[in-house]
Amino acid sequence: MAPGNVNFVGDIGRQNSRGAENEAGEFCEDEGHYVQMTDNNGDQPEFETPEFKSLGHCIRFRSVLLTAICIALMTCFSLLICLSQPGLAPAKSVTDTAWSNPSASEFPVPYTTKGGGSPSVADNYLSSERTAFHFQPERNWMNDPNGPMFYKGYYHIFYQYNPDAAVWGNITWAHSVSKDLVHWHPLNLALVPDHWYDAEGVWSGSATVLPDGKPVILYTGSSNESVQLQNMAVPEDLSDPLLRKWVKVPQNPMLVPPPSIGYTDFRDPTTAWLESDGLWRISIGAKEGTTGLALVYKTSDFLDWTLQNKFLHKVAGTGMWECVDFYPVSLTGKTGLDTSKVQVNQLVKYVLKASLDDNKHDYYTVGVYSTDFLPDDPTKDIGLGLRYDYGKFYASKTFYDPVQERRILWGWVNESDSELDDIKKGWASVQTIPRTLVLDNHTGSNLLQWPIHELESLRGDKVVKQDILLDGGAMVKVDGASGSQLDIEVTFKYPDVHKLDVLPEQKEYVCSQGGAAERGVFGPFGLLVLAANNLVEQTAVYFYLTLRPNGKWVTTVCSDQSRSSLAKGIDRTVYGITIDKPPTDNFLSLRLIVDHSIVETFVQQGIACITSRVYPTIAIERDAHVFLFNNGNESITMQTLQVWQMSSTY
Repeated sequence: MAPGNVNFVGDIGRQNSRGAENEAGEFCEDEGHYVQMTDNNGDQPEFETPEFKSLGHCIRFRSVLLTAICIALMTCFSLLICLSQPGLAPAKSVTDTAWSNPSASEFPVPYTTKGGGSPSVADNYLSSERTAFHFQPERNWMNDPNGPMFYKGYYHIFYQYNPDAAVWGNITWAHSVSKDLVHWHPLNLALVPDHWYDAEGVWSGSATVLPDGKPVILYTGSSNESVQLQNMAVPEDLSDPLLRKWVKVPQNPMLVPPPSIGYTDFRDPTTAWLESDGLWRISIGAKEGTTGLALVYKTSDFLDWTLQNKFLHKVAGTGMWECVDFYPVSLTGKTGLDTSKVQVNQLVKYVLKASLDDNKHDYYTVGVYSTDFLPDDPTKDIGLGLRYDYGKFYASKTFYDPVQERRILWGWVNESDSELDDIKKGWASVQTIPRTLVLDNHTGSNLLQWPIHELESLRGDKVVKQDILLDGGAMVKVDGASGSQLDIEVTFKYPDVHKLDVLPEQKEYVCSQGGAAERGVFGPFGLLVLAANNLVEQTAVYFYLTLRPNGKWVTTVCSDQSRSSLAKGIDRTVYGITIDKPPTDNFLSLRLIVDHSIVETFVQQGIACITSRVYPTIAIERDAHVFLFNNGNESITMQTLQVWQMSSTY
């Protein structure tokens, strides 16, 4: 990943005053202002005895009493103003329920750059943003996942890391290991910029485990003259299952940008794959003009490399391809495939993925491969069609897990608040929950993604609800499901869309136009998570059904973070995608992984995913609730809802 290509939602130089604003009053989001509270920090009377022995004492007491009454009235007034704003407000009164206080170990202990003492009001919600079971280092900046692999009993993940600050820079490879892909142990830095060929940063790359069991790392180094070069590192001690020390080979740099490729447009080598001719191949992202492409190099020994005459694939107008990934998927089963062990007669398709530097999205396409890659559907080529995730998700990387014969996907999720907030927190970015990838055997044209099953080991107390009819405008609080660490699965009965004789004229629905507050015939309906009891903060994940002119009903799924926080200076994008529900499914389903400041949504058993970063200021921990809602005109039946409290791994 190139330097300077990290996008922050707000201007980097913008000063974030939301901590002071939250201390001063409550933010009425749709009005865009704060209602100021009276400052009550003046001198207080000192009562020497139970009776007031002077008129001055009485006057001061009455003044304090009147001030307190005024504050209470103004607080009520400001709350009424906030609740009167347009948005997704409760249609009926909701009774609050008792919340069982979990043990302290169930919540993360956030890293903070502050010293001892009690945190301020601002620091309370900033520290609450730290995740409890998503992978992230203790402190500082993190971006792309690099070189995931399994070696001698341990899963390894490397990642782009700044050891000095919570902003991009001084990029190294940090390293952690795990037995289960859930609980991680950090190790010392694996690769640092200490040679001329990587003096400006040890950038992204991949790991390949050779047939003899020896792992090698290929990575991009930014040289002392900012030229992107490909380099190799090997373990110092192969007997060490933790692979704690890596050595850069003396032959570095292995590859330099070829003619027609710019010095800064040549990066992120893939995992190598072995073909029937006995030669290894890798692909490297590049561009020519505005055409994004994946180059292919071949080798017999990982030391001498030859550029193939034909590139792997290219698409005009897509710009620089970063973090290219290339791997096979089975047409006949649910197990993953090792790229280097695919048999010629095996029934497989290939997946090509590229992270587009121009728009910061990860696109993939499914097709066939011989000497080059050919997508099955040109309309769903890189940059034109399918994405791993329709929210905040980038620079992803897969690897083959030989233990459980599965392909696993990692993805980087950066922050959506300001750089100043990151500096205050002392950290920035998380990785998604590792996801298994398989080809959708129903369509043969898209992937299905699902959280690794090991995540379920963190599930604790469970709440189950069944067969709840949600009339139009209904809002139902899910008792016992409060908290900031949740795993939620819900199914809704697909409504009888043919029961309506006359339908009002319907326009094409776009998630970003109104979000969950946009009322239709069937929808929006779904869940509110990380929601305040009075709904002044809420993150809505929901379905919306629309009748197209051709008579076909289409389903849109959205993740609405426009009302997720009272804070200023954060991203309020409403993410969404239209899905093709399998005709055999008479239901619509969601799985939500909620972890403080991240909500990962898996739609219809994984045919689409949406990741959101949210930053509630009051809907945190015990004050974060779950609601079922139906903001459409027609009733919807919620068939089954399961909510698990999730344990922490830090």
